[in-house]
Amino acid sequence: MVANVSYSYISPEDYLKAEETSPIKHEYRQGEVYAMAGASNSHVIISLNVASMLRNHLRGSGCQAYISSHIESLNIYYYPDVIVSCDQRDKAFDNFLRYPCLIVEVLSPSTEAFDRGDKFADYRHLESLQEYVLVSQTRMNLECFRRNPEGQWVLYPYAQGNNIHLASVDFKCAVTDVYEDVTFEFLSTELG
Repeated sequence: MVANVSYSYISPEDYLKAEETSPIKHEYRQGEVYAMAGASNSHVIISLNVASMLRNHLRGSGCQAYISSHIESLNIYYYPDVIVSCDQRDKAFDNFLRYPCLIVEVLSPSTEAFDRGDKFADYRHLESLQEYVLVSQTRMNLECFRRNPEGQWVLYPYAQGNNIHLASVDFKCAVTDVYEDVTFEFLSTELG
């Protein structure tokens, strides 16, 4: 979440109504609206790779993978890069989800601190959420935060050469699969 902030309070209902017809996406956090910045090609490729693999893995399971779908929690609406919900109650909502088990965010220089900090703190209020995954754009590196039975979040880091395991949906793949078609030499100048 970055860019322009509107300093006058906007109700969640007014935000949702405006978002239905807005040509650009906005995130909403307790009365404030933030225009979302555009994503780099690498960001889009990584998101698409993860979403595609999850969609194929989840076929017939009752779970659904979403890309850039709206999520609602505690008067907050975000657009995570990839979401998985296995909760049938989410099928009742047309414009957002409330019961994800997995959220994946691809980190950008302008959003990384927020994704790791306040956004993760907000996501932790989602009782259904079991895993939160942060994916680097600058190197083959993923961080999976998994909620343990005691309700604590435990970090499971993955780097090049590792296989990822997302326990919330019993999904496994190589780290290199997440980064298929991403060119890091170009990426360093793109993000520079």
